[in-house]
Amino acid sequence: MIEQAQGAQPRLAMLIPTARQSQVLTPDALRRLSQLAEVQQIDGNTAALAERLSSLLASAEICLTGWGSPPITDEALDAAPRLRLIAHTAGSVKRLIPASTFQRGVVVCHAANIIADAVAEHTLLVMLLGLRRVHEMDRALKSGVSWRDAAVAEPRQLAARTVGLVGAGYVGRKVARLVKAFGARLLIHDPYLGPDDAAALGAEPLPLDDLFRESEIVSIHAPTTPETHHLVGAQELSRLRDGAIFVNCARSWAVDQEALLATLRTGRVWAALDVFDQEPLPVDSPFIGLSNVLVTPHEAGHTVDTYLQQGTAMIEEIERFIDGQPLRYRISPEAFGRMA
Repeated sequence: MIEQAQGAQPRLAMLIPTARQSQVLTPDALRRLSQLAEVQQIDGNTAALAERLSSLLASAEICLTGWGSPPITDEALDAAPRLRLIAHTAGSVKRLIPASTFQRGVVVCHAANIIADAVAEHTLLVMLLGLRRVHEMDRALKSGVSWRDAAVAEPRQLAARTVGLVGAGYVGRKVARLVKAFGARLLIHDPYLGPDDAAALGAEPLPLDDLFRESEIVSIHAPTTPETHHLVGAQELSRLRDGAIFVNCARSWAVDQEALLATLRTGRVWAALDVFDQEPLPVDSPFIGLSNVLVTPHEAGHTVDTYLQQGTAMIEEIERFIDGQPLRYRISPEAFGRMA
C-alpha cells in the first residue's frame, strides 16, 4: 500500500514505449490508469526511455513496464527512493530487474501467468496435430493426392496416451489441467513440485529418465536456469519410444539442439518446436527440412486477446496495491531465482 496525502495520486512512471502501449493497453485501460495514478511518460522508443530512465523513476512510487521497456538497473533504482511497485505487462522479468530489487523493498508482479494460457493452448494444439496430422492431410489433398491416400496411418487419441511434462511452472500446470481434461495419463518431472501439488494436478511425479521412457508425448516447460541447461540430451531422447511426440514451446535452453536434431533425423519421433537456439531460425536450418517436424516462429505465447488481458491484469494489480489488497501476480525472491 502507498501512503498518500488525502486526494493525492501516486506517481507512476510509464516505461512501455509509446508505439507498443496499444498492444497491451486499451483506451479504457489507459483511462483507468490515469484515474489511479499521475502518469509520467515520454513519447519515445526503448532508447529514449533508457536515456530518461532515472528522471522518470526519480519521484515514482510505481512503474509500469512491458515489451520494449529498458532494463531497470541498480543505478536507476538508486535514483528511485520512492519506488514501491514494478508491474510488468509481459512475462519474464529476469532481463528487466536485478535480484537486488527485492532487497530494496520493491514489490514486483508480472503477467506471465496470463501469457501461460496462450502457451498452454498452443501446446495442446500441437499435441493434437501430432496425434491426428490434420495439417498433413490438408496438404496432401490440396497437392492432388487421392482421397484415401491422403489419410494418415494410425491416427491416435489424446485420451489414450501417456503425457510427460518436464517442468510444472505457470505453463506446465495449465497444460497439465488441459491434458487431464482429455483423460490422458499424466507424468511430471519437476524437482520443486511437491507430492500434494502433483496429486492436485492428477500427475505422477517421475525422474527424468523414467518420464521419457514411459511417455508417448513429452512436452518441455522448464525455465532457463543454470540447472536446466541441456537438461534434455541424447540420453533422455534415446529413451523416447518409436512414434513418440516431442513438444517444446518453452525455451531451447533446456534441450541439446544437436542431440534433438540427430534424434529427429532418424524419423522415429515427431516434434513440434516453437523455440530454437538461433532465432529467427535460418531458412536453411535442418529443422525446417524435416517432414516430421512442425516449426513455428516463437509464437506460442502471442495472441491479441492475451496481450490486452496482460495490460488489464497489471492495472488491476496496481489498483490492489494502492488499496492495500493482496496481489494476485506478485513474484517472490525465491520464485524469481527459478524463473525463465
